[in-house]
Amino acid sequence: MSEEMKKDMQDSPEMEEAAQDREEEMEADVDGGGEAEGEAGPEEAEADSGSGETENAKGAGEGSWAERKAAKKKLKAEKKQDALKEKIEELEDRVKRQMAEFENFRKRSEKEKTAMFETGAKSVIEKILPVVDNFERGLASIPEDDKGSAFAEGMEMIYKQLISELEKIEVKPIPALGEEFNPDFHNAVMQVESQDYGPGIIAQELQKGYTYRDSVVRHSMVAVTSES
Repeated sequence: MSEEMKKDMQDSPEMEEAAQDREEEMEADVDGGGEAEGEAGPEEAEADSGSGETENAKGAGEGSWAERKAAKKKLKAEKKQDALKEKIEELEDRVKRQMAEFENFRKRSEKEKTAMFETGAKSVIEKILPVVDNFERGLASIPEDDKGSAFAEGMEMIYKQLISELEKIEVKPIPALGEEFNPDFHNAVMQVESQDYGPGIIAQELQKGYTYRDSVVRHSMVAVTSES
């Protein structure tokens, strides 16, 4: 304020009073503006509060969506794993069935092979047995004076070797003389009277019978004592 104005104000009390009032109004305006800038009104506070709630709701919505997505992904993975597990079980069951079928086929083939081998062996043995019978008849017909000869001893050795080879393949003669008649092993062709054996006992063996393992290759041809 210039010196002239101050002088005029001092000379005029009314003007000085008006200037003071003006300064006070300016200070009030300045204070009011600060308060307006520093404090928010009720409407602004409500607006700010609503904005905060919207942001919280938005964040909660985003979190819920992420959880649903994760749960859906997990469920999909579990379904895929269950499908794979079911497929594996199906393949394992199929493999087990095929292995069981193969094992049954192997056993059946082995059984058929054994049966065919035994049938073939029986056929060969049946053809050899008449040769054995002829050896026994020939040895039995050798005179007593010739039994010590080289020819007789050679025939005896060949016969023993033949019987030994038959025993190795489980071909055995059927016991007959003095045994009780058994239709599973013996074939009775005649009945005789005997003082040495009781009824139903084999008194004579007309032809030897043989077994191969557990089956009969040829039944013994026998004479059984009759009941007196």
